[in-house]
Amino acid sequence: MTSLAASATGGQASPAIPRAAALYLAVVQLLFTTMWTVYAIFLPALAEAAGLSRDSVSGILMFDQVLFLVMDVAMGLAADCLIRLYRRLAAPIVAATTISCVAFLLIPQVVERGDGGPGVRVLLIGLIAVWSITSSALRAPPWVLLARYAAAPTVPWLAALTLVGVSVAGAVAPYLGVALRNLDPRLPFALSSVTLLAVTGGLIGVERLLARAGQSTDAPAAPGVPATLPLARLALTPIFVGAMGCLALGFQAHSAINSVPQYLRFASQSDLEYLLPIFWIGFNLCSFPAAGLTTRAGGLAVMAWAGALGAGGLLLAALAPNLGLTILGQLVAGGAWGAVLTAGLASAVALGRVGREGFTLGLWFAVQALATLIRMAVIAANANKAPDFLALSVWAPPVLWVAGALLLAVAIGRAVARRAPLPARA
Repeated sequence: MTSLAASATGGQASPAIPRAAALYLAVVQLLFTTMWTVYAIFLPALAEAAGLSRDSVSGILMFDQVLFLVMDVAMGLAADCLIRLYRRLAAPIVAATTISCVAFLLIPQVVERGDGGPGVRVLLIGLIAVWSITSSALRAPPWVLLARYAAAPTVPWLAALTLVGVSVAGAVAPYLGVALRNLDPRLPFALSSVTLLAVTGGLIGVERLLARAGQSTDAPAAPGVPATLPLARLALTPIFVGAMGCLALGFQAHSAINSVPQYLRFASQSDLEYLLPIFWIGFNLCSFPAAGLTTRAGGLAVMAWAGALGAGGLLLAALAPNLGLTILGQLVAGGAWGAVLTAGLASAVALGRVGREGFTLGLWFAVQALATLIRMAVIAANANKAPDFLALSVWAPPVLWVAGALLLAVAIGRAVARRAPLPARA
């Protein structure tokens, strides 16, 4: 038995999931994140063509995050139920993704063919809502599928592999915005919808291969009888969620508010497309080493140290006297964020074992949606332009990351004090 402080260590003799399956899901996440980028690029023009003011765009984007916040937990709980009752999850994910992709495909179509009247606006908002609700099927549920077949020691490596898709999408986002800006939105919407649906459709075959390759880690239970979480792990979950909230909010503040001004002190606007991906380069450089550390030291410990070291990188980027040190700070901060997400995903799986991985993973994704929502609300209210806010924003990300690291230290201390067996295995 191992503790959550060493959340990825140990595990029973269940076969490790093939790394090819994790790479497959990395491609799915890359396409899904790219779809969101396409949506954000074209939404202002589509809203204006539908008769909505450009000021309403921020409200629509925040509405999306509210839906993500609710649906991440709901989809995670649904995934837990489906796994217990039917021992199959890929088909429902593909079905929800099909609805999501069709809704996404239709968004620019209804605008281009409409007359700009109230009916078009209602239909546009309705399609966006359907897309947001059903696209949550590609957040927590695929990870529940992975957790069902993955032995605990492999989970951090799977996390690092699947997060490659997210980091690549983040790195190419600036280039994507430049490349697509003048295109007819129907083309990129159609291309991203069809591509994501085609790739996600293979998830059914992946699940079958995994089922043949290894034994499920589901807890033996009568049909319809829910598995229960040890009380010790339930007690740690709020601390874990609070810590992740601090770390996610610090990331949002840095990437959306601080990063560009920090570079513009020493570089021109045209240089940003080369400088902004540096954060994600650091992310990729540290994700796999973080996976190795997680299997030895545990997910919570790696998250805590990454938060503390990342706070130093954020401070260096904020206070650097030249471009070179700014780049170094961004690399350190990006690497720390990669370590946080890699170890955090492994810890979320460990907290939910066995039978509640969907719930804890849903909370994991929901708290990130909440952080995004708060950042959007701050920018929509123009609070980020106030002098007092600008003075505070330099210090907010590192302070939030230190706070997250301290909360994780509290969680580790409680686990050690209680000597609670918190297995990261089935």
